[in-house]
Amino acid sequence: MKKIAILQSNYIPWKGYFDLINSVDEFVLFDDMQFTKRDWRNRNKIKSPSGLLWLTIPVKVKGNYYQKISETETRDNAWREQHWKTITHNYSRSRFFNEFKDLFQNLYLGQSETSLSMINYHFLIEICRLLGISTQISWSKEYNSVSGKTERLVEICKQAGATEYLSGPAAEDYIIRNLFERENIQVKYYSYTDYPEYTQLYPPFEHGVSILDLIFNEGKDAYKFMKSFRQ
Repeated sequence: MKKIAILQSNYIPWKGYFDLINSVDEFVLFDDMQFTKRDWRNRNKIKSPSGLLWLTIPVKVKGNYYQKISETETRDNAWREQHWKTITHNYSRSRFFNEFKDLFQNLYLGQSETSLSMINYHFLIEICRLLGISTQISWSKEYNSVSGKTERLVEICKQAGATEYLSGPAAEDYIIRNLFERENIQVKYYSYTDYPEYTQLYPPFEHGVSILDLIFNEGKDAYKFMKSFRQ
C-alpha cells in the first residue's frame, strides 16, 4: 500500500498543506503546471495587529502568460528583506520567535535563489524537518507526462506505484474518479475541518494563515495542533 499526494508548491503554506504531506508516503510537487496569478504559489497570509496581511513574492509574468511554476522567476531579491522585516515586526512578541529566528532568517536573508519553485521547496523542506515530517518529496517532472489533468495525476500515481491518491477537498469538483478506479487506485479527500485553536496573537483567531504563525506561537508543540499527528 502506498499513499501519494500531488500538489503545486506554495509559499510558506498553511498547516493543512503540511498535514497533507504528513498523511502520505510520497508528496509530488506539481510544478510543471501553469503559474496562476493571485494564487498561493507566491503568496500567503500572516497575522498583524491590524488584521490579516499578505506576503507576496514579486515574480516576472509580463508576456509569460503560459509559463510553468517551475519556469517562474522572482523580479529581484528585495522581497526577502521586506518579508523578513514584516515577519519580525509582527511576530517578535510571539513565545517562540527567538527560538526559530535564526532558521527563518537564514531562509530569507541567507539565500539568493530566484526560482519560485526552489524558493518554495527550501521552505517546505526546512519546515517539514522542524515539524518532524519525513515524507518523500519529489517533482512531477521526474515522471513521464500525458495529456489531460486527471490523466496526468493518474499516470504519476501509476509510475510511483501508488494504491491511494489523497487530495485536498477542492479537487473533488474536477477529478474524474473512474480514471483512478480503472487503475485500482483509490481516491480520498483530506478534510481540513475541526482544527483546534492555539495561542495566537491579535484576535480573532484565524486558521487560514501561514504555518509560520503556528510555529512562532507554539514552537515544538506545533504538531499537537495539526490533524495528521493525531490520526
